[in-house]
Amino acid sequence: MSTYRRAGLALFAAGVATFALLYSTQALLPELSATFGVTPAQSSWSLSVATLGLGVTLLITGPLSERLGRTPLIHLSLGLSAIVGLTCAIAPNWHTLLGLRLLQGITLAGLPAVATAYLREELPPNTHARAAGLYIGGTALGGMSGRLITAAVAESYGWRWGLAAVAVVGLGCAALVLVLLPASKNFVAHPAATMSRRAFTDPALLSLYGIGALSMGAFVAVSNVLGFRLTNAPFLLSAGAAGMIFLVYPMGAVSSTVSGRLADRFGRRAVMPFGCLLTAAGLLLTLPDNLVITVAGLAVMTAGFFCVHGVASGWVPVRAHAGGVPAAQAASLYLFAYYAGSSLTGNLAGAAWSHGAWPSVVLLAAVCVLASGLLAASLRRMPTLVPQHH
Repeated sequence: MSTYRRAGLALFAAGVATFALLYSTQALLPELSATFGVTPAQSSWSLSVATLGLGVTLLITGPLSERLGRTPLIHLSLGLSAIVGLTCAIAPNWHTLLGLRLLQGITLAGLPAVATAYLREELPPNTHARAAGLYIGGTALGGMSGRLITAAVAESYGWRWGLAAVAVVGLGCAALVLVLLPASKNFVAHPAATMSRRAFTDPALLSLYGIGALSMGAFVAVSNVLGFRLTNAPFLLSAGAAGMIFLVYPMGAVSSTVSGRLADRFGRRAVMPFGCLLTAAGLLLTLPDNLVITVAGLAVMTAGFFCVHGVASGWVPVRAHAGGVPAAQAASLYLFAYYAGSSLTGNLAGAAWSHGAWPSVVLLAAVCVLASGLLAASLRRMPTLVPQHH
């Protein structure tokens, strides 16, 4: 098997594990609320503390990998996260579960911080966008499977077995990555702090950080509130039926992979604005009170979002390297902005729903998509950098 295929499959599996573990409690919130006697709002902290731990730790693991290397951090992150996932399944009380989920978010940060930097260093330049798209496709599939596996297993055996099942999936993926992922050959250790200022001053990198924050914000705003819309009039679906909306996530896996291939062929500057337009089109399709059209709109929006995120996340380390910025540090800043956008806009979406129902949520997401599209258009006017050698 070629190095590209081994690396691509390994990071696809790593993406599945990371996001299955990260989102493993989202489908279990009602059961966690009933088991531990907490409110629905309090139960959501089982997800929020994990994303908080992940987002903050990314700012540490990115620069750390510039000294220690990529593959050791990837293997350590996946192994520890799956083990912590198993301990979450036997948490004796609510506060212990929250503490373990915070720890799991911290241990998960090792992979997202370095995955795209590893791809840039180890694979031929003409495969970078394609490989990044494959990795992002794994994260999309992981996000879906984490929700669906826990829900299916928990329905028959309880939430503890649901979390244990996802942890076993994580262990399997970690073993697969251990076997498949080629060791780093082109990594050169250097102190990240000496060039950190450039990661905050390059206009293209700043635009990419903004695109990540805004596009994720729009996607989370819709995803967080759509369940409320589907369980209320005029749809009146059960919670279980509304949860089936996560089945559109494979559209993200397909979209990120295809958009990566298109970016390698036609250029990132051409593909990213198309992804923004696709996101906007899907968002508008969710407006009519028609279930089929609404689900189709979410599928189209999912495809557009993962096109944008897949191209942007793969572009960041390439642009950073060309500008003399440590790739993993820039990738960490992109992902920090990405999760910050998720947290901020996700909270605003709840207020928008309370204030003006679904049209207000769509308006909030549309503002984010429009701003993301304007930033993507601005990238077309920025000059391409020639890689610097240090």
